[in-house]
Amino acid sequence: MAFGDLTTLADVKGWLQTGQAAFPATDDALLARLIAAASQYIQTWLNRRIASADYLEIRDGTGGHRLQFACFPVTAVLSLTIDGQAVPAAAAFNAAGYRFASTQLSVRGYRFNRGAQNVVIAYTAGYPTTPPEVVQACIELVSLRYRERTRIGEVSRSLGGAETVAYAQKDMSDAIKTLLQQYRLVAPIAAIQQAPAVSTTDLMIISGVL
Repeated sequence: MAFGDLTTLADVKGWLQTGQAAFPATDDALLARLIAAASQYIQTWLNRRIASADYLEIRDGTGGHRLQFACFPVTAVLSLTIDGQAVPAAAAFNAAGYRFASTQLSVRGYRFNRGAQNVVIAYTAGYPTTPPEVVQACIELVSLRYRERTRIGEVSRSLGGAETVAYAQKDMSDAIKTLLQQYRLVAPIAAIQQAPAVSTTDLMIISGVL
């Protein structure tokens, strides 16, 4: 499975298989391309990436003690600087520094001072394995696109003049949207930059320029 894909070719073929015979390999390349496209489409609709990755956020300070992460769930905070000052992780519950939950960052003994792009956060967020609801949504979307190719541009079809079949004209079915809804970031908090790795030195350089 390619990085960023939300399901596998085997799972899609298993869903498409309707009889006892294995689904043929003749359309493997087409299905692989549809998986890549559907995975990107879903993550664009969700306003977020699913796989675990490192992110760098440069945020405006709010003057408070809490900030929502732009991507979630967060599994590690790599570093935090406010106005160019490095903030350490809190060594204990009541100690000064930062603490984090899967969606939120908080500080004690510090404040996210009001300012323009004066808060720099590097963290790891995402799922180590794709949630099953997202996997199933991707499988169904790929299968829908695969079947639709036999009726491209058709809204309805007459069968022998006695019956007319109408086709749905939605980007995604309501069932697929229901599977995905709980993972959707409705209003992105901030623009985030995905990076392979962010060092403390990098963050100090960025903070010094701001």
